Formats: sequence, structure tokens, C-alpha cells
Amino acid sequence: MKIFCGRANPTTGSVEWLEEDEHYDYHQEIARSSYADMLHDKDRNIKYYQGIRAAVSRVKDRGQKALVLDIGTGTGLLSMMAVTAGADFCYAIEVFKPMADAAVKIVEKNGFSDKIKVINKHSTEVTVGPDGDMPCRANILITELFDTELIGEGALPSYEHAHRHLMQEDCEAVPHRATVYAQLVESRRMWSWNKLFPIRVQTSLGEQVIVPPSELERCPGAPSVYDIQLNQVSPTDFTALSDVLPMFSVDFSKQVSSSAACYGRQFEPLASGQAQVVLSWWDIEMDPEGKIRCTMAPFWAHTDPQELQWRDHWMQCVYFLPQEEPVVQGSALCLVAHHDDYCVWYSLQRTSPQKNGRIHPARPVCDCQAHLLWNRPRFGEINDQHRTDQYAQALRTVLKPDSVCLCVSDGSLLSMLAHYLGAEQVLTIESSAASHRLMKKIFKANHLEDKINVIEKRPELLTSADLEGKKDLWRIRSPCGDCEGFDVHIMDDMIKHALDFRESKEAEPHPLWEYPCRSLSEPQQILTFDFRQPVPPQSVRAEGSIELRRPGRSHGAVLWMEYHLTPDSTISTGLLKPAEDKGYCCWNPHCKQAVYFFSTMLDPRAPLGGPQTVSYTVEFQPLTGDVTMDFTLSDSLSDGRGPSLKK
Repeated sequence: MKIFCGRANPTTGSVEWLEEDEHYDYHQEIARSSYADMLHDKDRNIKYYQGIRAAVSRVKDRGQKALVLDIGTGTGLLSMMAVTAGADFCYAIEVFKPMADAAVKIVEKNGFSDKIKVINKHSTEVTVGPDGDMPCRANILITELFDTELIGEGALPSYEHAHRHLMQEDCEAVPHRATVYAQLVESRRMWSWNKLFPIRVQTSLGEQVIVPPSELERCPGAPSVYDIQLNQVSPTDFTALSDVLPMFSVDFSKQVSSSAACYGRQFEPLASGQAQVVLSWWDIEMDPEGKIRCTMAPFWAHTDPQELQWRDHWMQCVYFLPQEEPVVQGSALCLVAHHDDYCVWYSLQRTSPQKNGRIHPARPVCDCQAHLLWNRPRFGEINDQHRTDQYAQALRTVLKPDSVCLCVSDGSLLSMLAHYLGAEQVLTIESSAASHRLMKKIFKANHLEDKINVIEKRPELLTSADLEGKKDLWRIRSPCGDCEGFDVHIMDDMIKHALDFRESKEAEPHPLWEYPCRSLSEPQQILTFDFRQPVPPQSVRAEGSIELRRPGRSHGAVLWMEYHLTPDSTISTGLLKPAEDKGYCCWNPHCKQAVYFFSTMLDPRAPLGGPQTVSYTVEFQPLTGDVTMDFTLSDSLSDGRGPSLKK
């Protein structure tokens, strides 16, 4: 049986319907999951194992059988830990069928089939009773339902249901408790990810300023959290306005409520400034005494920065206040954390919500269109004055008094630059209703609504009539193997099988500035596209090899674009400067790079007695925008072959 899946064409943006295998969605989910990253998280694994052993011991000390409920078991790792720790039986719940099937095999391979029952259901559908999935309620609850925001994967509703219907009273829970922390900061860099700043353009008539519409300034912004690696943000990029504040805790061993709530914390600002951003993270305590603790704290708030655990499945949160507010050092304020069953957001108040009796404000929702059209890195890119200056300089070299400019936009401000720099006529293509409405607002705020003609069409549907007769136009996956002594090769095989599906072979977009990495080769040009020439109808193919100049483990290849605006001006979406001697890279902080992961990494033990190479083949289909790449690792480095990957 086949199914049809919609796919956005990377070149045109239009949706194409392609025939896929009936398990296509499953394979996508597996291939792009964080299962391997979680299993590689040594700190997480050790703390869970310690907490599970302690919980089983407490139950046994009371003379009871240890009956474990593991919600979201994944590979079954935590269930196997529980049985190894002495649990009498474990019910492992996994709603995702391919992973549940893998868990059954992993449990069997490790010899625990008689003590672990994998149940392929959502935990809210599990039944208890003589004919149910569980004959009786469990007395130890083990879960790993957390995301970077803690509650974003539905942890609260799942806990609430489990305590009401699946768990005994006074049960043990691993983890036992979670605490959410927050710190109020001023940060122009982070605020630039949320608001449109005035943008300056130097013209022959003097400086022009592109101002944001009042709707953008008043808009509370997008409701979703921005999860990033705060450890990669320089302390010079923000000013702390508060100490680290414990905002709220959840005791998982007792009845949990998923109802909306708010928690206020009084504090005195450490400095005067503009309150703009709330940085947040959480920790979990695996035992009631809090001796077994796993924290997501960034380095400046970590009790032992030397023990920082690198992890990608749990990062830290950046929340934006609805509006920036002035604060004065020493004048008490109240930071308020609000949450519903899935989301957290913050507000700043002069008094505690318990004292002023205010109704909990609703979750912020964007009403200006900008936060729906531009993601956070895109906001930062548009606010980058240096980038704007580069584009303006490039435009000056090509614009003439009679120039007619066509901007293929979808939310770009280039049309405004072209107008201010003297183009006779400017047209901009806004292919979506959202970008059309947003650009109309921006043009109106800058009195350009009659100066720039907006065309709401897809670029490929453009006709000469739209142009008014004008023709002179300017235009994370290494295999786990064994985890804490348990064989999870079956999961590795499942992920590898998922990666064999065409769409799963696409490059994965990653903001590499958040991930310390080293280059083993120098940058190499693969393909060149001349936008001044017609698009070639036939495929473009390139073959070559990349010489490895530095020793180390090679996990994949990174691709990016460099836009040559003029012979003297280039904007890179990848490396911003040559790599250091040891290969450490400086990546564009506004862009994600295309990362192709090898199915096998280069052997770090292989001696580099001379230049080593990785061969590649690239084929570009201009009509579809598809890029197919093959990487072949040298036999002297690896016996494996990199995957055939598609962009």
C-alpha cells in the first residue's frame, strides 16, 4: 500500500505530492529522532540508574513487590535497568509502534522477556484489571517524558492520568521531582531574535531609516519557546538583571495537575536596564532526598562547570517578554512563570499575582504576522546591520536611475533597499498571504505603499503582465551499540533502515554555531550558480575529492551557500572566516547549515601518514531543485560507505 505525501520544493517553495511507502511517516520520525542522543547521555543514564535502584530498594524495604510502570519506554532501557535493580515486573508503555516493536526485540535479546511487558499504547489507554494490560496498579513510576521546556511533550497530562488510574497511592517516582529555574536578562542580541529593529540605509540623499510598524512593536510575539545551547552564548551578549530564581517545582510521586497555573518570585534587580529576555532551564532529582540530581544549568549557573554534560535532546530555553520593560536596581519586581498543560511563558509584574489578584494572562499569540513568517534566526539576520550594509553596497554597483528591480521576497526587505538606493521601479513577489500582509504593513509604516508594487504570486507563475511589460529586471547519529551494559543494536539497525528511505536521506539543518566542531579539511567549492544566466535545463554534475588535513573523527559533511553580491562582497551562510589551526570553526549565527551524516565515521586510530581523501559526487537537478550527493570514504580510513544523500 502506498500513500501520498506533500513535500515543499526547496527551489520554488511549491508543494509537490509524491508517492511514498506506507510506513514513510514512521521512518521519518525514527530517522530524525533523538533516541541515540539520549542513549549517549551518560550523565542522564547514570542518574536514572541510581534513582531506579534507590526506588526499588525503598519499595523492597517496605516488604512490597516492586511493580514498575515505565511510560515512554523507547528502547526499554529504563525498564531493563529496573529489572536489573531487582524489580519484580515492569510494564513498559510505548505508543510509537516501530519503537515498541524494537523494544520487544531489545528486551528479548537482553534476556528480560519474562520480567518486562511492552505495551504498544498511549498511557491514557492502558487498562488495569484481570483482563487489562496490567493486572494491578504499579508502585514505581519511571518516565522520561521531558523536553527542553520540561512539559512540552505532555508530561503533566500523562502524570495526571497515571496517578489517577495506573499507580498506587504513596508510590515512588523516578525522577522524584523537577524544578524550573529562570533568570531575567537584557540582551540586544537575543532581543533581535524577537523584534524588528530600525534599519539604516545610507543613500545619496542621506541616511534613510526603515522603521518597524507599530503592530510589530506591540505584538507579544510567538508563543513557542526558543531552545538553544546557552553554553555557546557568550556572557558578553547579555546582562543579568536577576539572580537565578527557582520558579516552580513538580513532585512526580504525588498527584500532578495539568491545569493552568502561575508562580511569582519576588526579586531585586541586580542592575538597571531593559528587561527583555528570560533564560530558563530545569533540573530533576531522582530521589526524595535530592542527592541524585541531573541539571540542565548552563555553565555560569552550574555548581561544577567542569562536569557539564553535552546533550542535544535537552538544552536551555529563551523566552521573550511581551514587551521590554525598564527596571531599576534595588526596586523590587516579580517575575511570573505561567504554564498550561504544554507551554510555559513569562511576564514581569510590579507586585505578586497573589497580592494583586490579577487573572492569569493568556498565552501570548502573534497578531502582527512577522513572528509567523520569520523564525528567530531570520529576525536576527534581518536585524544584522552589517549584512544590510553589504547588500546595500552590492546594490549600488548595479542600480541605475532607470533600473527596474524584481525582488523574489517572501518577507525580504531588499525591495526597500532598492527603492531607497534609486531604482526607478521596484516590484516584490510575496507568494504567501502572510508575507503579503506583513510587507504591506512595513511599506505603509515607511510611506512606501505607493512606491513598491506587491505581487502575490508564486515566482514560477509570474507572467509578463505582472511585470507591466518591464523586461530589464534585477534579481545528531552515531550508533549506540551497548548502553549501560544493555544491547541496543536493534535500535541502531532500525534507525539505519529508516535512513534508507529517500526523504530521510536529506541533509539535516543544524545551527552549527551552537555546536562546537572542528573541520578536518579546508572549505571546497562544489557547485557554482550564475543567477545572471538562464537556468540550465539539464542536470549539473560535479565529482571530486576532499583532502583531510587534520586528524580526528569525521562524522559528516557540511554544505552552505556563499552569495557573491559583487566581486568584492560576499555573504556566507556557513563559515564566516577560515578555520583556526586546530580546525575550530566560526559559523554564521543567523543560518542553519546543511549537515550530511555519514553512516560510518572515519576511524580515529588510522594513522595520517599522508594526505587522506573523501571522494564525492554531486548532481543538481535545476528543474526540481534536488541535489543528490554520494560520499565515499577511503579504504585506508574506513570500510564503510557514506549514504547517498539528497537535499
